[in-house]
Amino acid sequence: MNDESYPYDILFIEDEKAIRDNYVEFLKRYFKNVYEAEDGEVAYQVYKEKKPDILIVDINIPKLNGIELLKKIRKSDHKTKAIMLTAHSDTSYLLDAVGLKLTKYLIKPVTRAQLKEALNLVFEELREYDILPKKTLVLKDGFVWNYETRELFNKEEIILTDKEKKLLSLLVSNINKTFSYEDIIYELWEILNDDKIVPLKTIIKNLRKKLPNGSIKNVFGVGYKINI
Repeated sequence: MNDESYPYDILFIEDEKAIRDNYVEFLKRYFKNVYEAEDGEVAYQVYKEKKPDILIVDINIPKLNGIELLKKIRKSDHKTKAIMLTAHSDTSYLLDAVGLKLTKYLIKPVTRAQLKEALNLVFEELREYDILPKKTLVLKDGFVWNYETRELFNKEEIILTDKEKKLLSLLVSNINKTFSYEDIIYELWEILNDDKIVPLKTIIKNLRKKLPNGSIKNVFGVGYKINI
């Protein structure tokens, strides 16, 4: 990390104003857009609105602590980089942070040199790797499907019926395949019955309303496929 400007947006989350002001001023030397938040709830709203590339999160922030905040974000986003700051070196905190895909875990007080070193690791990851977890699929317009939990997100979770979840799970299981009407009917009802064509079309219609426009393509006379 040198004196050049970096094309990434960053969110700094710290409840102590003096510390936050100090680091926000420092970060503005290197980043075009530096956002800030004083607690976890504000941070989550800023995250949803601004979609920063990098998060620097103090673990002990009010309302929603740093670990809870990142757990909430990681439900649908495993790509945004995160550095966690904490006054705790206790292993219980470290264990709780496992699975949050942190680039660095820094013990406070954190010097600017230490923060620069951590950010250099972030820059290396952003340049060298396109981190997209296999358990999620990014659809159009920022929609994200979680294969593991069968949940659909666009900032917040989009509620699906059981049949809609089964249908979407099938379509995204092979994004290059057109699934026949028979395949889909058997997946949803475990029977093959032409009487299910009409209810299937109703489910398709309702699911399309919850997805970006054009996400489900009808291949005439064959069936349906996902269009990402």
